[in-house]
Amino acid sequence: MADPKVEKEAGPAPGGEIEQQDNGQPRKREYKDFGEEKEKATHAKVDMAQFLSFMWNPLSWVMEAAAIVAIALSNGGGKPPDWPDFVGIVTLLLINSSIGFYEERGAGNAVKALMDSLAPKARVKRNGKWQEIESANLVPGDMIAFKIGDVVPADCRLTEAVNVSIDQAALTGESLPCSKKAGDQCFSGSTCKAGEAEGVVIATGANTFFGRAASLVGQDDDTTGHLQKILAQIGSFCLIAIGLFVLLEIVILYPAFHYSYRRGLDNILVLLIGGIPIAMPTVLSVTLAVGAQQLAKHKAIVTRITAIEELAGVTILCSDKTGTLTTNKLTIDKQLVKTYGPFSPDDVMLLAAYASRTENQDAIDACVVGILDDPKKARAGIKLLDFKPFNPVDKRTEITYREEATGRLKRVTKGMTGKIIELCTRNKTEDVENRLEADVEEFATRGLRALAVAYEELDHDDVEGEGNGFELIGLLAIFDPPRDDTKQTIDDALALGIKVKMVTGDQLAIAKETGRRLGLGDHMYPAKVLKEGPAPGSKHATLDEMIMDADGFAGVFPEHKYEIVKRLQGLGHLCAMTGDGANDAPALSRANVGIAVEGATDAARGAADIVLTEPGLSTIVHAIRGSRIIFQRMRNYSIYACAVTIRIVVCFGILAFAYKFDFPPFMVLIIALLNDGTIMTLSVDRVLPSNTPDSWDLAEIFAFAVAYGLYLTMSTIIFMIVIVETTFFEDKFGVALTNGQYGSRKDANDYEIHMIIYLQVAIISQALIFVTRSHGWFFMERPSTALLCAFCVAQLISSIIAAYANWGFTQIRAISGGWIGIVWVWNIIWFLPLDLIKFAMKATIIKYLRERKARQVAEMVAQQAHGEVPLTRTQSRAASIHESLYSNRVSFIRRAARKVGFGTNAPKMAPNELQRFASIQASQSGAVLARNPSRPH
Repeated sequence: MADPKVEKEAGPAPGGEIEQQDNGQPRKREYKDFGEEKEKATHAKVDMAQFLSFMWNPLSWVMEAAAIVAIALSNGGGKPPDWPDFVGIVTLLLINSSIGFYEERGAGNAVKALMDSLAPKARVKRNGKWQEIESANLVPGDMIAFKIGDVVPADCRLTEAVNVSIDQAALTGESLPCSKKAGDQCFSGSTCKAGEAEGVVIATGANTFFGRAASLVGQDDDTTGHLQKILAQIGSFCLIAIGLFVLLEIVILYPAFHYSYRRGLDNILVLLIGGIPIAMPTVLSVTLAVGAQQLAKHKAIVTRITAIEELAGVTILCSDKTGTLTTNKLTIDKQLVKTYGPFSPDDVMLLAAYASRTENQDAIDACVVGILDDPKKARAGIKLLDFKPFNPVDKRTEITYREEATGRLKRVTKGMTGKIIELCTRNKTEDVENRLEADVEEFATRGLRALAVAYEELDHDDVEGEGNGFELIGLLAIFDPPRDDTKQTIDDALALGIKVKMVTGDQLAIAKETGRRLGLGDHMYPAKVLKEGPAPGSKHATLDEMIMDADGFAGVFPEHKYEIVKRLQGLGHLCAMTGDGANDAPALSRANVGIAVEGATDAARGAADIVLTEPGLSTIVHAIRGSRIIFQRMRNYSIYACAVTIRIVVCFGILAFAYKFDFPPFMVLIIALLNDGTIMTLSVDRVLPSNTPDSWDLAEIFAFAVAYGLYLTMSTIIFMIVIVETTFFEDKFGVALTNGQYGSRKDANDYEIHMIIYLQVAIISQALIFVTRSHGWFFMERPSTALLCAFCVAQLISSIIAAYANWGFTQIRAISGGWIGIVWVWNIIWFLPLDLIKFAMKATIIKYLRERKARQVAEMVAQQAHGEVPLTRTQSRAASIHESLYSNRVSFIRRAARKVGFGTNAPKMAPNELQRFASIQASQSGAVLARNPSRPH
């Protein structure tokens, strides 16, 4: 076969073009010169950068500053540097980073394994031999081959084509494929539905038609992501609380109490070390990474990890129809078969199957044969004598066969209703024609395509001879059926408080019929309303009201899908978008969570945040439930972390002011270390997902945190007062301090009192997590085994330290078992009312906050309904910079994605390119419809 002359990109010359190297020596150009260009960093450098990134955020900076203070600024008053605290702080930072790095690496490997399984392959002829390579390695000028069922790996011009039919539904949204011949161009990502072909690659990667469509796509950069803003605000809350009490200690301890430089610094270190929720970025990161791994088990790839958190708050799910809600495979509706002669519906379907190919089928033949219980029946009991395949002129197929049971010759034809009724001469009455017209009209109003079937017998053995005249015997309804799990998925989504809207490029009637079958409703509008707005006198005052009220939109192009998602987001909704084609990519990119279904094009995958790798949409419900579980874990930890910050800084601040209490900084490090080890298990904790979309209400989180923190502070201060100011415990339980202190006023800085306060703070602070993780009574919601075991181990270690730790480098001394028992009983007594505080908060402050928020939302909606622009607070530059300092922990996902070409498109949305793409899509759709009408014009 002669190589065709085609226009193509620069590629390697067949003989290997010679280039000059830097040293002047010739170098042969290779295929890799035209493949993907990737910067390949060593694993060691990448891993080290990922590891160190856990220490690069404002919360870690405060701890790092505390380490510097301990080693460089604390050697005053004749004392050496505080090496124990320095080593402890560094150890804490390294442990947090190690745990986060390990979990993220595991999640990244799981995601990459799934991504590698999606890497498309291509059959290419190189060096005179056919071989299979990854499509990413194709270059212009390569000779490729594909057959039925293959995905076209690159834009190519066909050199040979045998009965080739190409499905471009991913581009046009139209279910019917189109025929291709030698010299025609095929687009990357389209599917070969029939025949086989060879062609020359003329464009690859970003230069293909789908690649140019991908330039419409813009993934938002995660440097200012949603979760990042939450982290920044929670971090700010903690830093402000710590800063306030550090300032108070500086103002009070030095001027008023005349503290020495080192003594005051130790007190400040207690607040810095104990108040900073150093594990917060790591805990939230690990929780998301574990979530990504769990979704990977359901065959869903998370390409933007913070999308898991955003999915929990999604209120509207916009879905494409073709290939997403439906199978993108035509089928016959058995319940709607119309008959006009002596044949039953089953007979009509069998005869239609006779008039269909059983090999190299087009979409119509495949759906007709597929309706039979056994496809072999399409040729059982007959001998094929002659078959005329579908062609654009006759617009029908025809078979002449011999019935083996009777030996008689018979003929069946199926095709467009207008052509078939013209052929019919036998029993063709006005009543039959009227019934046919009415049935076709009924199908059309429901968005169903009509396929007529006619039959005749031959009284001779001449295969080419005429028969006794065709008789119309039946009418078949063809449609693109919903996926098996689509209706259940939609029902589940509605039960989870998510409204589902269909957004499709198909006809309005088809969209309504699909909506009725799925229980979505048929309250749908054509795309033109997005430009023209609601009709005068309609029930909708604005376009936004119409979009919110609609069950879906039909006849839309990419810019329409993008506009719908954008307007819904403007109304305050978090939007998810599902799709599979290049025409869905802009909306997938714009949505808060873009979901590419199984079989999606590279353009759609590149735009999506979650990529499904198995057929069906049930994974979306798994992802929604999973994301809400993950959200609950993050919310529970956020309340806990903020409460502990308030508890530490307020408690030790007040004790310092009231008793000049010098708690050793090293023991705060021990508390923080044990807390972090326990809290890490929250990433796999058992929690119940909410039945409504979640959202971060930081006012609620801070309100709960302040209430819990002040209550725990009170438990410690009262405990301290009883120990120092009274002899209650000595008199009632027979305990005593080993230095012999007894009386109404003891030394608050006794080393044993330090240990007693350490144990009390360590136990009840960790126990708080069981209250924050539950919505009702803490004992009604069983925690995970990991959390329970981690808590028990931490408390055992704390109690052993209290019983045996006589560490000379810090100001503590072991206490007796009696004191340990007193601390445990005291904490249990104070722990039990915590649930009552939670319920009281919900009934008062939380209720008020929610009512205020509801009023604000109602006012904003009312302002928008009257055309007013609601006032919003503009973010300051300082706040923006502060948010950008929190890493969103997505680098490991991005690196895995880049290895298989996901999400590598520049974040651009060019309106003129979008319109050009829509125009091409419109012309392609029009051409397909013109070739395959359901009835004559």
